[in-house]
Amino acid sequence: MDRILSLGNQVVWGLPMMVLLLGTHLLFTIRLKVPQRKLFTALRLSVTEDEGSEGEMSQFGALATALAATLGTGNIIGVSMAVAMGGPGAVFWCWLTGLLGMATKYAESLLSVKYRVREQDGTYTGGPMYVMENVLGRRFLAAVFALFAALAAFGTGSSVQANAISSVMETAFHVKPAVTGMILTALAALVILGGARAVGKVCEKLIPFMAVFYLGGSLALLWINRDFLLETLELIVRSAFTSRAAAGGFVGSTVMQAARQGIARGLFSDESGLGTAPMAAAGARSRNPVRQALVSMTGTFWDTVVFCAVTGLVVVSSMLHAPELFAGLSGGELAEQSFGLMDRYGHVIFAVSLVVFAFATILGWSFYGERAAVYLFGKESLRFYRLCYLAAVFAGAAASMEVIWKLSDLFNGLMAVPNLVCLLLLQKTVVKETDYYLWGGRLDERERNSRKEKREK
Repeated sequence: MDRILSLGNQVVWGLPMMVLLLGTHLLFTIRLKVPQRKLFTALRLSVTEDEGSEGEMSQFGALATALAATLGTGNIIGVSMAVAMGGPGAVFWCWLTGLLGMATKYAESLLSVKYRVREQDGTYTGGPMYVMENVLGRRFLAAVFALFAALAAFGTGSSVQANAISSVMETAFHVKPAVTGMILTALAALVILGGARAVGKVCEKLIPFMAVFYLGGSLALLWINRDFLLETLELIVRSAFTSRAAAGGFVGSTVMQAARQGIARGLFSDESGLGTAPMAAAGARSRNPVRQALVSMTGTFWDTVVFCAVTGLVVVSSMLHAPELFAGLSGGELAEQSFGLMDRYGHVIFAVSLVVFAFATILGWSFYGERAAVYLFGKESLRFYRLCYLAAVFAGAAASMEVIWKLSDLFNGLMAVPNLVCLLLLQKTVVKETDYYLWGGRLDERERNSRKEKREK
């Protein structure tokens, strides 16, 4: 079983998938005339309530829900593993992938908002599966996407994250996994059983705390390593384009190794092209699809361009600062040892960050899994799905996760394929909407008309 899953992941997440995802990022960056240059506008919109617009949650609530799912242990452990396997140059390729991936996140969110469905109770629902069925007429493709999304939620979203939390709690605070599982399940139930609105509201509060706490600790560590920051930046850029031998605690790496590890980490972390974030975007209060698409685009910016890059700087600068402490370490151990340079406070920051990031992922992915379940089986399946999801949280706290991790990676990759096909087939629609609203100056048309009317009065 393990060998079959490993082979499946090598095929699904092999070079063709990397080329497809990165190629899609480049295609939409070019065809949409580099929407990344509207980042500051997007950041402003993300904290501005679109009054009078219909939707289930605020624009920031939708972004926070998506960020909760993407800002997980991969931003810390994943980046550390990329540096361990691909060298310092992997940080550059991870950052570049996130920068380009913003265009894909924009495109997939635009489609899901444009073609979202209004339910009988007045709420909105949407996502790639609705676009595939209602626009492309591909019901089977939509069902396949939704099925893999629902299954991935039990792995990536619940059990894997719960296991990461229980491991940290046992190592750092000597709390037994069973106790962690019970507490974690109870906390998750308080939020998840409240539905999408409750998840969105909690994520709105949790995401800013996560950002301030982790970035604050990371910046403090970078200050400790300040004498090595210039050398760190030079090493990251140089290693991205030249092969280097093993030295100073770093493994030897080629340009291809650095690129593959960095690109893979960026793609896995920000989920651009995976089709998950558009499910949250579809429920946002937004007067036109381009506004929410811009807001969703900032999710990739925060996840990869900021958080992954900061983690990479922390790990590489720490290894340059004290290479003797990293001898024989690999993978996630590099990140943990990096925060260890801050003595006991660093270990606490590392542990708390992992716990909070993983718990946020549990909440964010519960939303995605619910949307997929509703599409496949209707709203009457919600209660049963939520109970199963919570059971997976409890079981994951004490289970062996190796097989679950591999299954989750496989389902994630299989989700991406139909979503990317859908995106490429509907790229003309994305270009048309972007030209009309974003480059045609109609993004804030209602505000301008309102100000004009006030002046005339």
